[in-house]
Amino acid sequence: MFYVYVLVSKKDGKLYIGSTNNLKKRFEMHNDGKVESTKPRRPFVLVYYEAYADESDARKRESSLKKRGQAKYQLCARIKNSIAPNNT
Repeated sequence: MFYVYVLVSKKDGKLYIGSTNNLKKRFEMHNDGKVESTKPRRPFVLVYYEAYADESDARKRESSLKKRGQAKYQLCARIKNSIAPNNT
């Protein structure tokens, strides 16, 4: 399986969107400071993920969420209570 995931930084409340084939390991890497792009924003909470059987489908979805503002807006609207500051 391949996953697209959304993390929320407990430090600054901002979202991070990524994809991986091992969600548990990747989440641990983010919180252990082993991912340069997120290291200063630790710790993180996993608030959402989608599973895909095909890696290219997961990569396309990740790209869509990162590049298309409307796609990210719609997802954030669906999970607004999960990403609220008092829930992270």
